[in-house]
Amino acid sequence: MEKAKVNATAALRKSALEAFNVGVAAADPEVALKRTLDRKPIPQIKSNGCYFIVSVGKAACKMANYFIKKLPEGSNFNAIAITNFENVIPVKGCEVMGASHPVPCEKGLFAAREVISRLEKATKFDIIIMLVSGGASALLPAPVNEISLHDKIHLNKILLVSGLNIYQMNLVRQSISRLKGGGVLRFAAPAQVHSYILSDVLGDDLSVIGSGPSIAPLGSVADARRLMINKGLFTKLPLRIRLYLENASIPKLPTESINAHLIASNSNSVLAMAKAVGATVITKPLMGDVQAAVNQIIDTLKSLNKTDSFAIAFGGETTVKIKGDGKGGRNQELALRFAIEAEGLFCRPWCFLSGGTDGIDGPTNSAGGVVDHFTLDKIRCAGGDINKLLENNDSYNALKLSDDLILTGATGTNVADLQLFIVGPLHSSF
Repeated sequence: MEKAKVNATAALRKSALEAFNVGVAAADPEVALKRTLDRKPIPQIKSNGCYFIVSVGKAACKMANYFIKKLPEGSNFNAIAITNFENVIPVKGCEVMGASHPVPCEKGLFAAREVISRLEKATKFDIIIMLVSGGASALLPAPVNEISLHDKIHLNKILLVSGLNIYQMNLVRQSISRLKGGGVLRFAAPAQVHSYILSDVLGDDLSVIGSGPSIAPLGSVADARRLMINKGLFTKLPLRIRLYLENASIPKLPTESINAHLIASNSNSVLAMAKAVGATVITKPLMGDVQAAVNQIIDTLKSLNKTDSFAIAFGGETTVKIKGDGKGGRNQELALRFAIEAEGLFCRPWCFLSGGTDGIDGPTNSAGGVVDHFTLDKIRCAGGDINKLLENNDSYNALKLSDDLILTGATGTNVADLQLFIVGPLHSSF
């Protein structure tokens, strides 16, 4: 009986991992750009004009490579791509620069200065092409003159462990940046700006993706200051950031030059993953604290009360409030917490997967985790104390003990996270 359960569980895990790969493939930047450009061809430059291509984010190299190939024959262009070190690949006709993610670095600052320098050379005859994907916010740090990169890095570390959602974090990031929150529009004027955006943000708010470098901002400097005060975070900020948020005012953007196209999103990948295993898509995304997300999944499962085999698919982007100094990421912690809550609930084979479409979950080499009925026992048998590991935010090492890490390597795309639960036929109710 136990051997049959092992074999059945292994089959479910195989299906889940294959479906996850289908979901990631659905976010392939080249496929997404082709689909968009087939509908809306690349705008034509005027006489003596030039295409200024700026590609930034985890999909920057793939997006730049495809777009350059699709430029009208004989076009005058210059191109730059900035991506995380793991996704750096050569692109013909394009300068490629690597930078760190999720914490900014000096190389990202240098890349941002190069982007600004190129934008400032644009004329009314030119067209700026912005290719934006997830991760762009950290990869292109351009703090206002009053703030140092060190201050920016300190701010980013505060935001990453604050429990704030992506909208709130990017409001603050935009408020202290020269490029975020539409800054590209200022430097590029009077040239037209056309943006092609791969969304890693649930709801696909273009002003949030990559902190919206070529889109109107989420709010004002005053809004960012008010948020940090209300969340009890303002006094933790470096002095120069506090002073800037208290005194700065930003000139109005030339918003009439915004031309933005969403090319792919989390929902596309959730649908593709679900189709691969015949799963039902749960449209309410998994957002906020990881434990709340686990509770949402468990409640959904209990409400279904099905007797046959079934699968449900989610998309999301959860947050983890860091309390320990362990190693992990939101998908790994979500998977581990699910395994704990699911223990004893099911009398049939099951598995649960949570993975980041970029292949990188937190500061680890894992995309996430795929857990099942045997996960917790394997951790215990390997000498792991599950509660202590979780309290220390050490989900990576917990799932390493049970051999439940998802290891894809960097995928060259990013449309947030995918979650999938598959269960075998019911032999007794849970």
